[in-house]
Amino acid sequence: MRVILAGTGSAVGKTTIATGIMKALSEKYNVQPFKVGPDYIDPSYHTLATGNTSRNLDSFFMHDGQVRDSFNKAMKDKDIAVIEGVRGLYEGIDSINDIGSTASIAKSLKAPVILIINSRSLVKSAAALVLGFKALDPEINIAGVILNKVKNKAHYEKTKKSIEEITNTEVIGGIIRDDNISIEQRHLGLVPARERENSLKFIDIWCETIKNSIDLDRLVEIAKTAPKINSDLEPIWNNLNKQKVKIGVAYDEVFNFYYKENIESLEANGAKIEYFSPLSDENLPDIDGLYIGGGYPELFSKELSNNQSMLKDIKDFHLDNRPIFAECGGLMYLMKSIHEDAVVNVYPYKSILTERVQALKYTIAEVQKDNIISKKGEVFHGHEFHYSKVIVDTPKNEFAFKITRGKGSYNLQDGFMEKNTLASYVHTHVAAMPNFGGNLCLSALEK
Repeated sequence: MRVILAGTGSAVGKTTIATGIMKALSEKYNVQPFKVGPDYIDPSYHTLATGNTSRNLDSFFMHDGQVRDSFNKAMKDKDIAVIEGVRGLYEGIDSINDIGSTASIAKSLKAPVILIINSRSLVKSAAALVLGFKALDPEINIAGVILNKVKNKAHYEKTKKSIEEITNTEVIGGIIRDDNISIEQRHLGLVPARERENSLKFIDIWCETIKNSIDLDRLVEIAKTAPKINSDLEPIWNNLNKQKVKIGVAYDEVFNFYYKENIESLEANGAKIEYFSPLSDENLPDIDGLYIGGGYPELFSKELSNNQSMLKDIKDFHLDNRPIFAECGGLMYLMKSIHEDAVVNVYPYKSILTERVQALKYTIAEVQKDNIISKKGEVFHGHEFHYSKVIVDTPKNEFAFKITRGKGSYNLQDGFMEKNTLASYVHTHVAAMPNFGGNLCLSALEK
């Protein structure tokens, strides 16, 4: 069973509704959550709601067969998949094709779609929206509608009648507007579930709202209509190494932006993952390689700076020519400073947070230098989203990547290289770089 919860646009309430549905269904079913697109934050709510790690499905990172393979692997021993869309149903990398869109995932998985509409001040116009979304691509099975932010029961009933009689599409529920249950925003989108106080309490509130507002039995019936799909045996990653190796992964309230498949690709290539906290642990664990993902180090720069023993351990690990791979927030941590707070100082540059977004885009990168995760001549897809920037007047290092789509860190380049350390603003998914896990593990084995 599977169903996609898609929106007519951003900020229609997809995350609160999807998370509430996941939590409610988890009372009867083993729910596997998914998120369309590259986002790290929405999945953190899904994971809390279901107890199962939410996974990303992204047609810019993944080929059609990889989408199905990733989906089917995650669905082992699960009862139902609930897939939260991204932005509007049809939004992708450009205004014409489906790549990167929720619609592309619906097609790959042959999944029915429930369309979520912000119905504030709408009645008959909501029916026009549904008609337009159905007419744009007949391959998409819009099997139902959820009305969010209705004024009252009378408003809901009038809008429901209009949609059902004009579009022949059933409305399976409506949620009366309540600004107290919306998720707080931050510069990278929604605030992660790890950081929002009382996240579980809010998820419980969303769950009760959903149970009182949406016909969940009907949603499950719609999910049952999805036909069986076979895997195309198109693997997400390549296995290059069988030797045992220990990879440290920074994971705490500062650094927690990781794709589950990236970690699994390391494990499949012989890695034992050693999680640690750059914020609260005094020292690195006994490891052969290091992976520092994204997050919000700018919010914890003073605390990170005060952990002198950890900073020294990571700097010494670098000086010992051990492999370190860092993405976005991890890149900031390896710079000389964040704001005015001294951090690891692998690279002699200052990182600062700005008021304007510096990059928000899917990226394409050409590898121009061999490095610990990729080889010269390879091309990979990624994404960048950050308000920070690194102040580079005259580069004192080489760059691993040439950015052909996107911005990068400096003059359309990214991947700061220094000894065996690589740091990039570009987030990578192993589906778009199948040798990621194998290469990092092999690099860690080189003494």
